[in-house]
Amino acid sequence: MPAYEKTYTALWADMDPNGHMRHSAYTDYAAHTRLEYLSEAGFTMQYFAEHQLGPILFREDTRFMREVRLGESITVSSEVAGLNADGSRWRIIHTIRKPDGVVAATVTVDGAWLDLQRRKLTVPPAELAAAMANAARHESYQDIVKEAK
Repeated sequence: MPAYEKTYTALWADMDPNGHMRHSAYTDYAAHTRLEYLSEAGFTMQYFAEHQLGPILFREDTRFMREVRLGESITVSSEVAGLNADGSRWRIIHTIRKPDGVVAATVTVDGAWLDLQRRKLTVPPAELAAAMANAARHESYQDIVKEAK
């Protein structure tokens, strides 16, 4: 299955004083792409509100390789790089490419699903777990297994 992708144009608001895209804009585009995938799969903000469920991040790692400048087009892909058996924990790798296909940055996030009423980690509904399990897999995919204490 091909990676889920969205294309954006780097905006003035994304720039820093050095004339290239500011560091946090990369993570903003990655987050937006993740949420677009979920929304297109039927898991809209309304779905999450009705189910009192939301994604939570434990780690976010951004690697910068090339500058992105004002008005430049970028394509952001999302691929699942890890899931645990019940779908409650996940790793997603976003690759941000310039128009010529050169990788400008990668954003890796480790997360889980949060029960918004109990404020505790939870197992997602079966249909959400299936949407994550059926998403494109990154070449580095590895099952997430619970570490022994």
